[in-house]
Amino acid sequence: TSETDAEGRFDPQHGVATPLVGRAEELELLMQYWQLAQARKGQAVLLSGEPGIGKSRLIAALLERLDATPHTRLRYFCSPYHVNSALHPVINQLKRSAGLRREDSTDAMLDKLETLSRQAVSDIAEVCPLLAELLSIDSSGRYAPLQLTAQARKARTLSALIQLLEGLATRQPVMVLFEDAHWIDPTTSEWLDMLIDKLQVLPVFLIVTFRPEFQPRWTLSLHVAALSLNRLGRDQGAAILDRVAGGKSLPLEVRNQILAKTEGIPLFIEELTKTVLESSLLVDEGDHYVLSGPLPSLAIPSTLQDSLMARLDRLSPAKEVAQIGACIGRVFHHRLLVAVTGSDSATLEGALQQLEKSELVYRRGIAPEATYTFKHALVQDTAYQSMLKSRKQQMHAGIASTLESQFPEIGEAEPETLAHHYWPGGAGCRLLAEGRTASPQTIGQSRGDCPLKQGT
Repeated sequence: TSETDAEGRFDPQHGVATPLVGRAEELELLMQYWQLAQARKGQAVLLSGEPGIGKSRLIAALLERLDATPHTRLRYFCSPYHVNSALHPVINQLKRSAGLRREDSTDAMLDKLETLSRQAVSDIAEVCPLLAELLSIDSSGRYAPLQLTAQARKARTLSALIQLLEGLATRQPVMVLFEDAHWIDPTTSEWLDMLIDKLQVLPVFLIVTFRPEFQPRWTLSLHVAALSLNRLGRDQGAAILDRVAGGKSLPLEVRNQILAKTEGIPLFIEELTKTVLESSLLVDEGDHYVLSGPLPSLAIPSTLQDSLMARLDRLSPAKEVAQIGACIGRVFHHRLLVAVTGSDSATLEGALQQLEKSELVYRRGIAPEATYTFKHALVQDTAYQSMLKSRKQQMHAGIASTLESQFPEIGEAEPETLAHHYWPGGAGCRLLAEGRTASPQTIGQSRGDCPLKQGT
């Protein structure tokens, strides 16, 4: 009936229950930190691991354990497209918490923002104008204009955000999940510094996830711990394989190849097993699979990208929709997809259903208000890299033009999003020429090829 409040791809609304294997010790350790936080001894865990190793799945298991425990849950997601967008994860979290919708009037959005603020602070007149400005909501009809320098405005906004969290923590313990910190923007990093400094006296448990190449700036201490996820052992990998295969045994030769090539990475095990099951290599005999013929030496892809590509190749024309979605981003909206593709509703709906059924993409809400999320950043990357450069340019240009003409509020609030699409679309300097505020680094950030220099 409406868009759900599911935030992560493992939320119950998605109906996806991937098994948690080989992480019992890590899960118990996180539970111990949570118990300390409940006793007003705030804790932070820096959770690192390579892509596909199971960071998000471990967090999902923790949240399942806490379902019956009263607490407030705050989730923040960083994006590779917004590494130069100040407080992007915080803005999105505030919108979700306040229940802001695109069709809301300005007064309705301010009412919702005030309702959210009253849960945490007594003086909403001090906090709400700052939050409204952060969310690009015009509050001039309700609050006096902020007469502050840029630096003072930033400092007071960060302080207000911390004040909100502290207020929530006085009501009940708070679980703060901050995912993909390797894509964090500098201002959000400052906010996180402030939060970690105050943790020790708050009933707050903060988990920050990131990939190994990210160097966290937070010093390990009594209330800040590091936890690294390693690859799974062979028996643990076999348990995941068996679950994906629905308990049906695979030929030993196929089983051994899958386990050898996936090297203990859970996502790789899942995807490679699905690739083999969807191929013509096996025949279902009821309670087990048999080979349909001799196993070719290169029949099982040796890399995760090859495996994902093989699955996408078998989903034509859904593959093209996945590619267009990948150009838009990790999360893409139904309305924007329709506007960009120009496809008739039946064709597009069929392709999206294929992607959902394959579990490469997850849906939230009902069309035309639905949003879609790639199962993992690696799935999006694979779909994107499979496109010809000329096709990418064409799609990015079309997306940018559509955003400007049909979604002007995005262009106003996020000029860097337009820049991201205009640059590979062949019009990278357009925003600067028009006097927009996007930085040169933002324009070329995901391609790494922008010739403009800072200050140009």
